[in-house]
Amino acid sequence: MNSNLSVVLAVALAACTHPASSPVETVAAGPATPAEASAFVAQVDKDLRKVWVAEGLTAWDHQTNLTDENEAIASAASEATMAYLSTAIPAAARFDGVQGLAPDVARQLELLKRATVLPAPADAERRAELANVTTRLSSLYGKGEVCDDAGKCRDLGDLEEVLATSRDWDAQLEAWEAWRTVSPPMKPLYERFVELGNEGTREIGFADMGDLWRGGYDMPPQDFEVEVDRLWAQLKPLYEQLHCHVRAKLNEEYGDTRVPPHGRIPAHITGNMWAQSWENLYPLVEPYRGQPSIDVTATLQEKPYTPVEMVKAGESFFTSLGLDPLPETFWERSMFEQPEDRKVVCHASAWDPGLNNDLRIKMCIRPTMDDYTTIHHELGHDYYYHYYYMLPVLYQQGANDGFHEAIGDAIALSITPSHLQKVGLLQSASTSDEAVINQQMQLALAKIAFLPFGRMIDQWRWEVFSGRVKPEDYNTRWWELRAEYQGVGAPGPRPADAFDPGAKYHIPANTPYTRYFLAAVLQFQFHKSLCEAAGQEGLLHECSIYGSKEAGERLQATLALGASKPWPDALEAITGARQMDAQPMVDYFEPLMAWLKEQNRDRQCGWE
Repeated sequence: MNSNLSVVLAVALAACTHPASSPVETVAAGPATPAEASAFVAQVDKDLRKVWVAEGLTAWDHQTNLTDENEAIASAASEATMAYLSTAIPAAARFDGVQGLAPDVARQLELLKRATVLPAPADAERRAELANVTTRLSSLYGKGEVCDDAGKCRDLGDLEEVLATSRDWDAQLEAWEAWRTVSPPMKPLYERFVELGNEGTREIGFADMGDLWRGGYDMPPQDFEVEVDRLWAQLKPLYEQLHCHVRAKLNEEYGDTRVPPHGRIPAHITGNMWAQSWENLYPLVEPYRGQPSIDVTATLQEKPYTPVEMVKAGESFFTSLGLDPLPETFWERSMFEQPEDRKVVCHASAWDPGLNNDLRIKMCIRPTMDDYTTIHHELGHDYYYHYYYMLPVLYQQGANDGFHEAIGDAIALSITPSHLQKVGLLQSASTSDEAVINQQMQLALAKIAFLPFGRMIDQWRWEVFSGRVKPEDYNTRWWELRAEYQGVGAPGPRPADAFDPGAKYHIPANTPYTRYFLAAVLQFQFHKSLCEAAGQEGLLHECSIYGSKEAGERLQATLALGASKPWPDALEAITGARQMDAQPMVDYFEPLMAWLKEQNRDRQCGWE
């Protein structure tokens, strides 16, 4: 028997049979006491390490080698975790209302109740089914490819390349539609996933999975929705100005019949498979021709930079701040390139599967500016893992999930022209007004264009989880929300069996998405604070904290907290404020917004 499978099945069996060491068995009868709560939390820490490490290691093996055997192993590990949490979370409720709990114990009990975004049913058969469904969904996405009659197959990367480089309407449409033939088989699985996930969620006291997810932010779920809407209201004017200008340029390129001057932007011509970021439209919307570009793709390819050298460049930014070098095991265990001998999930991700500084990234690195920036993002996750891995396991997560996504992106905001020149990737760093507008446009096509997409993904899921959206309406509601928030539409009628949400990785992978919207806000808030710590003066978009030990100290102090304190405490540690604020992002893009308003002066913005 495969050794990993042996370990996983042993853990699964232990979880299902409630060993003497499990918290379920160690809870005494009668009124709960603070001492029992402390013992319970200590045991949970030991147990969770076992099941989470087993799950993490097998998930790594599965995503870096998509075989049926590894899928079965990963599914067994997932089921083991589900089995354990399905008993541990209800057992924690015994300590609700107990007076005299140590703050550390009370915090861990609260985090335990939300220790999973996918609670499983207590029934063993349905729990196993849920584990199989979730693993199958992930595999369908990871193995997705489109083959023609001659047997020539294209995967997601091949199809994305068409959207990124072509301006041929029909070629873009064919590639866009081709990828969406991968997702219809996911729909019945996703329906069952919702049923089983909601069943498990109700068993631990939440209305549905959306209620559980929204409750993970140290505030009531309804207050969190209000908070997200408040932040979106701060940012919506930025997006509307960018949308207006980009649509006008696409209208010039494709004509009124294909891009209505007052309507929605067709999703397949944005240069991105999901229209979530528009960086590939930059040549079409470049404000000032001939200005120096900060896209160093050509330099990375001319050198050429190897994947390892690109990651070393990312590491050097963090060490310049006084943070530790990455451990040797990182370089031995990471996946930096797409293997030729097996299928893998190329979607970039950061890992500490051993929960013990076992840092890794999984990424099919190309010598591009986009991947250079993505590496900084993923290393932000790994440095977070590094500085909190000595904490109790329930604290080994971001202060909220937006924090984890924001750290690396905040660092990437310091990849300014002057920084690129300093590290030898850019010959000259222009600071002319025209160059600044060009540089901000490049970043806005990534950051601002993403905002409504980041906002609407979980809105769709919350409505699906609550039952407001029925399976027969999954696809219709998806496009309604995309129209409402993004002003983006499908290029034509969608087939009756379409399941377009499944064409986006985070849906079949069951990864909450509001974290990315929050990260878009927090990264600019963090950047402003770190720039202040570095003693930088002047405009926010000109600041790079590279080499600042003072900024590094402030960053490290926040990373080391993990989730041991409510997120407003962690936010205060890095920014001095206790409320998330989108104003730093507004301030950062002020030069571009003034320029866009001038360009849009005689245009009708918004969409029908």
